[in-house]
Amino acid sequence: MPYKLSATLSGHSQDVRGVASPTTGLVLSASRDATAIAWSKGQTDAGFSISATYRPSDGFINSITYAPPTAEAPQGYVITGGQDGIINVFILGSDSSEPAYSLLGHTANVCALAASPTGNLVSGSWDSTARVWRDYKELYELKGHSQSVWAVLPLDESKTLTGSADRTIKLWEKHKEINRFHGHNDAVRSLALVQDIGFASCSNDSEIRVWTLQGDLVYTLVGHTSFVYSLAVLPTGELVSSGEDRTVRIWKDGECSQTIVHPAISVWTVSTMPNGDIVSGCSDGVVRVFSDVEDRWAPAEELRLYDDTIANQSLPSQQLGDVPKSNLPGVEALSQPGKKEGQAIMVRNGNLVEAHKWDAKKRAWQKIGEVVDAVGSGRKQLYEGKEYDYVFDVDIKDGAPALKLPYNANENPYQAAHRFLGRNDLPLTYIDEVAKFIEKNTSAVHIGASNEQYVDPYTGASRYVPRSSSATTTPSNPYVSGAPVNSANVDPFTGSSSTSVKAKVLPVLSTLPFKQANVAAMEKKIQELNAAADSSISLRPEEAAILTELFGTLSTNNTALLTAQHVSLMTTLISRWPPSTVFPLIDVLRLVLASNPMAFKATTDKSAVVNALFVTIEKDAPWETPLPKPRETNLLLVLRTVANMFQAASGPVPDSWTSSLFTELQRIPSTVWTKAHLLALATLLLNYSSVIHRAANASQDQEKHLALIETVLGNTNSDPETLYRALVAFGNVVSSKSKPKLGKATATWLRLSSATAKRSGEERTKNLVDEVQSLIL
Repeated sequence: MPYKLSATLSGHSQDVRGVASPTTGLVLSASRDATAIAWSKGQTDAGFSISATYRPSDGFINSITYAPPTAEAPQGYVITGGQDGIINVFILGSDSSEPAYSLLGHTANVCALAASPTGNLVSGSWDSTARVWRDYKELYELKGHSQSVWAVLPLDESKTLTGSADRTIKLWEKHKEINRFHGHNDAVRSLALVQDIGFASCSNDSEIRVWTLQGDLVYTLVGHTSFVYSLAVLPTGELVSSGEDRTVRIWKDGECSQTIVHPAISVWTVSTMPNGDIVSGCSDGVVRVFSDVEDRWAPAEELRLYDDTIANQSLPSQQLGDVPKSNLPGVEALSQPGKKEGQAIMVRNGNLVEAHKWDAKKRAWQKIGEVVDAVGSGRKQLYEGKEYDYVFDVDIKDGAPALKLPYNANENPYQAAHRFLGRNDLPLTYIDEVAKFIEKNTSAVHIGASNEQYVDPYTGASRYVPRSSSATTTPSNPYVSGAPVNSANVDPFTGSSSTSVKAKVLPVLSTLPFKQANVAAMEKKIQELNAAADSSISLRPEEAAILTELFGTLSTNNTALLTAQHVSLMTTLISRWPPSTVFPLIDVLRLVLASNPMAFKATTDKSAVVNALFVTIEKDAPWETPLPKPRETNLLLVLRTVANMFQAASGPVPDSWTSSLFTELQRIPSTVWTKAHLLALATLLLNYSSVIHRAANASQDQEKHLALIETVLGNTNSDPETLYRALVAFGNVVSSKSKPKLGKATATWLRLSSATAKRSGEERTKNLVDEVQSLIL
């Protein structure tokens, strides 16, 4: 029989991040609402009800497990781990609401817990360690992972498995590492024991792998279309998995035998009961029980309502694995049977695009939602251990680091705003402004890219494109108190306020680095290209070692560890690899420069870096449009990389290497510049003007700099954000101590700036033009 909904347990107000179901009558759940709940089923009562609620702290509870009974606790123990790094142990069935034990040692969120039948407890934490506890006292600390330990699995009294965001799995004998398993391309999220074989692991790379304990990969299970978060094993030996694609999947003999779609984006956690039922916990705050025994199914009306809820949901197209929506078939495609369980297709039904999933047991297509454009899970960014569709940088005041505002496309903007304000101790009176900011900057996101947009060379997505769309998505004043921010990263408290429109903008002394990155995709692409490269250009062992270290540094955001050595390595590799394959190397250099400007400042031969970059765009070859795609991509990445060379933190810019840079840029004809290229060029010019203004000295490249600004302002492909950045660059020049004598060119700049204001149509640009013109008259 197929699995169907058996029970719906509603009691949490936020994401359920952990579940455990040690008996057929007991379910434990942990939530980001700072509670853990014990759900019990009486012998005569068919349903589950709350028997106890635990509140160990005010922070999120992200993990939970059950420990077997002792004389002290005849019903066993409920063990929780959370944001404060403390593990709390409660006696199940006790009248006391206080923990019997609080285990201290971890210094960050405890995201994984598992107890052995004999009483050992293993915990994993964002502090990059795992710990083994016996009798609720620390026995061993397992140190060796370089990133968060997301998964733990005790094998016996002395052996333990751990899985980490560093993409490795380690086997420990007591506190010593005895084996290491490589294969996943992203964070390892869960581990499960597979009898007679070894164990299974799942990852953010969308794969489930089954291993022997000796390190052999037995097989890989592919079917999830996004991150796989949790694993469990049925009494029959079948694997169960859950993930970010709204599904729980059941695997038999290496194939997906059933897909259970949920009415929530993230199915964070899954467990199994001794009777074979499956328990899931989701981002909608609901715990659900599914059974393959008809007598335990929910009433027919509840099952119908559940299916209707799923069918009527909207979901991002990327949850179907980036299926292209052009030339989709009509509903007649549903008359053809699917090829395998869980296969997803999109069809056009009138003006709607519907997603359907093949149910192999019913031999029928099941509608799972209407597809909408949104940022998909495959492009999510990691912030505080959770993946988000957006992570905005919010500048609150000059000189202070930007605050991070994470947001998922499926969230209520007011909930995200409330979370942001609470985390940063900001007044709740700002909640409307923050919510409106989120709505404004997420309402016009499109999947894929037009011919005029740049596409992420790793994934095909437009993730790398800064927001540069119409006035409806560009805030009225994204430069506040001299601190520029990306049009998608605007101070929500002042950036959209009509009262700040007339405020002076110039000079803008902060710079705009291109920081957004898909580090895992970069590393994977470099490995692929290196494996296919000729031995004369492939990575030397010592280079590969430094590069691995570099990616580890970028992944953990340890930017202080980035040095001139890393800049030199990337320059060497960029010079050696052919232009057709060099793009991920350029992108890594871009990220190094953005992450630690001092690494470039300490680089002795900056001209060599610039020269190596310009070789990749074949600067001496004819500029015939349309450019070949590799050359177009390289040009954009080079512009972004050079833009990152000019940062306030890197100090004054010497003219010795900038002169050749501007000379080469001037040689590129205006017909070559796409919208994405122009935005990157405008940002480069803005950053240069900010650094020069801070240095308070004249630049011998001022004439070339102004000529390039004129190129951007006069190009018909420049959008409002590009025009605004170029105008800020010009404003910085004419507001500096070394302002140029424009002479006869004054009239030209007055006409050009007035035309720019008219083309842009934005109030902020008109106000900036007024300020600029007052400086040159």
